[in-house]
Amino acid sequence: MNTKTFFTVLATLGLLVSCAQMNPQPMDMSQAAQEARTPPDHIALAKRYEDAAKEMREKVQEHKKQLEEYEYHSNLYAKQAQNLQAHCRGLIRYYEQAAEANLSMADSHRKIAAEAK
Repeated sequence: MNTKTFFTVLATLGLLVSCAQMNPQPMDMSQAAQEARTPPDHIALAKRYEDAAKEMREKVQEHKKQLEEYEYHSNLYAKQAQNLQAHCRGLIRYYEQAAEANLSMADSHRKIAAEAK
């Protein structure tokens, strides 16, 4: 197996693993939101959403680093370089949007908790 083939296989496996891990909200937040009744319930939900946003931002940073690798060593990835770069850019957009959505939900629950006091 030559070096280019090895890196192509390695990159493909990396993409499969990263796609398998795409789940911005591992828990059923909609059910938790429906069951929230008190200000502490809403504050707890806000914290969960903020934690989820933090995880999404960490994933953004991971994929930005991976994108830099694909751009800097594009010669190692041959024809796959542009596909890998596009995939990383898509994941970065996805996780940025997920982080913003989670922060928006956190803000909403903090407002609900403040109004209920």
